[in-house]
Amino acid sequence: MATSRADKVGSLLFCPDCGTLLALPKDGETVVVCEQCAYEEPATSYENVSITTRSAPEAFPSALRQKRKTQTKHHETGDQGTLVSEKCPACGHLQAYSKEMQLRSADEGSTVFYTCASCKHGWRVNN
Repeated sequence: MATSRADKVGSLLFCPDCGTLLALPKDGETVVVCEQCAYEEPATSYENVSITTRSAPEAFPSALRQKRKTQTKHHETGDQGTLVSEKCPACGHLQAYSKEMQLRSADEGSTVFYTCASCKHGWRVNN
């Protein structure tokens, strides 16, 4: 019985003469012949070879993963709102940034958030 000389890397066997990846033996074959240099490797070299495959999550696109990526929103931290004429209750400055949001049910008014342009004090008003 011939002994294995092939170089093994993981579950792959390479020709010891030229380094070519050796094919898997077909049913009934006793040797595997290297396609480049005609080196003959015994088919028994493939016995008890454990094959392990790994793949990165990006290798198989997922519709759910794509949807999550397209709906991810990054808000700029510099977006303070609209500068309006509103008196700050803390310092009395006459300008503030405002943002309006619907926090309560749809049949009720929205909530306006104010931030003083001078002292950065924040307050809100329910419309």
